[in-house]
Amino acid sequence: MPRRLVQLYLGLALYALSMGLFIRSDLGVMPWDVLHQGLERWLPFSFGTVTILVGALVLLAWIPLRQRPGLGTVSNVLVIGIVVDEVLRVVPTPHLLGVRITLLVAGVVLNAVATAAYIGARFGPGPRDGLMTGIVARTGWQVRWVRTVIEVAVVAIGWVLGGAFGIGTILYAAAVGPLVHPLLPMLRVPEPPAQTPVAEPVEMGA
Repeated sequence: MPRRLVQLYLGLALYALSMGLFIRSDLGVMPWDVLHQGLERWLPFSFGTVTILVGALVLLAWIPLRQRPGLGTVSNVLVIGIVVDEVLRVVPTPHLLGVRITLLVAGVVLNAVATAAYIGARFGPGPRDGLMTGIVARTGWQVRWVRTVIEVAVVAIGWVLGGAFGIGTILYAAAVGPLVHPLLPMLRVPEPPAQTPVAEPVEMGA
């Protein structure tokens, strides 16, 4: 249990750091963050607070899908939103293109590691991933199509609201899945072995 908790919260903190690196690269952000940025322009809240509010609203959509949140689900909503605001407070936007590209690439790699870490801790999916898996479970549609439709929708809405769609958004969509795939088995905390029932002693008759 201690390892799982450490891995969960470290993974979520690193996920928030990767989000901040994407934003500071100024080359485009992750699909959901296009929506978060767009909403931030119209709401009197910080980026992290908007992220928390959207995550909470997505969790409400779990109710008709009959999804059950876990510790990782609730922690995802709160920890990422809190930490990303701190990252944005201390990490400036660089002017040199080479540095911005470095931040973007680091954000992609770090996001893949963070995703594999918090999923591998086995405390439940994030609210956005749970929305996708819930729709798949209820409709029988393929995961790739459900994910594509959701992400295209949030990117489109976010872009209309003023979010930053760019090369970073495309790079994330293309690279993170293939990077997470080999990392997940490495970072998945194994299930505890099933306990073998102890045989009762047999009393020998006289």
